[in-house]
Amino acid sequence: MKSRESLIRLNRFQVDERRRQVAELETMLEEFRRREHDLDQQVQAEQEKAGISDIAHYAYPMFAKSMRDRRENILQSINDVSMQLESAKDDLASAYRELKKYELIEESRKRRVRGKLARVEQQELDEVALALHRRTSHEAEFNT
Repeated sequence: MKSRESLIRLNRFQVDERRRQVAELETMLEEFRRREHDLDQQVQAEQEKAGISDIAHYAYPMFAKSMRDRRENILQSINDVSMQLESAKDDLASAYRELKKYELIEESRKRRVRGKLARVEQQELDEVALALHRRTSHEAEFNT
């Protein structure tokens, strides 16, 4: 019994850890997307200020070029974190299924135990009722 409870507790911990990991990756992804948006706005502002939007132009602003490079790196990071997030969500779903399996097994076991106890209690009550009935029947026969 203790081993089953320990197994359920361990699986709950694993589910909680997977949830925390998914939440961290989602937060990281949101932050990368915010940074990407900010860099995109900075690049556009720099291009408007210089009046040049063609990256191949010889006078294209170096600051805008470095921001575009940083933006590309962040886009790659967004792609990497998105893949990690999908994997983490799959791991979470798997851990949750495993936890539910153990919880259902334990609940089924408890239901069987409660059923056995109810049957034993009912047998005892039936025996008491039968004994009482015999006694009252015997007394009724004796009094007549």
